Amino acid sequence: MENQVMRKTVALIVPARLGERVRLEEIGQMLEVRQLLVEGNVEAINGKGWHVLLNDQAIHVPLPLNPRAEVLIREAGTAVEDSVSGNAVFLGHGNGGLEEDVPDSLVGLAERLFEVRLAA
Repeated sequence: MENQVMRKTVALIVPARLGERVRLEEIGQMLEVRQLLVEGNVEAINGKGWHVLLNDQAIHVPLPLNPRAEVLIREAGTAVEDSVSGNAVFLGHGNGGLEEDVPDSLVGLAERLFEVRLAA
């Protein structure tokens, strides 16, 4: 179990603030790491082979809108009813409740949409 907690995964971080760059970052499996990245409690939106972590209180805090994450979610084929706010952390689905690296297909889509080159 300790190895699983210590294991790192590559996440696609899409900040809400447009002045901050979209990036790939190795993160640990601990919930606290995810809470720090989304600036609060975590909720997930599931896509095909991936999920995105967001702040579950983003509307009430309020956190800034995140149009880049919203476009990426929609372009990846997942419908969202509300606007996306706050930082977004994209990861791949893993086994046993653990996450995997963000899928290459999602990274490629982000590179095309945001005209950036991402490298781990």
